[in-house]
Amino acid sequence: MPQPTTRAHQTGHPGYSETLPRQPESAATARRLLRTTCAVWGLNDLAEDGALIVSELVANAVQHARRESIRVVIDRTGAARVRVGVVDFSKVPPVREAPGPEDEDGRGLARVTELAEDWGTDPLPWGKQVWAELHGKERA
Repeated sequence: MPQPTTRAHQTGHPGYSETLPRQPESAATARRLLRTTCAVWGLNDLAEDGALIVSELVANAVQHARRESIRVVIDRTGAARVRVGVVDFSKVPPVREAPGPEDEDGRGLARVTELAEDWGTDPLPWGKQVWAELHGKERA
């Protein structure tokens, strides 16, 4: 089955977004977009945590959203700040679970909480955006 072609688009005040299929494989594309964006902005210190966060947000959207696509949005909100968001067509907000030691699922949002400066959900008329903020070191 051929892979769909996607292209990142600038979103304005520095940012990039990409529409991806709602499939687990889209997490790899989202990680590449995040790492490339951080490199372009000279914020490589945020790339690894950002890649883990975007993977978790995409995994949540793949599992819980509706429709065939999701949108990854990466914005630079300050000199050393990046906001990573995943937009989907479900209005149901994510819930941070408390999985047991034997559970294989349910740790994603706990990991986002651990790695991000802050995270949340913005409702949209047709769905939501789940986002996380990363803060790096300000350069003098």
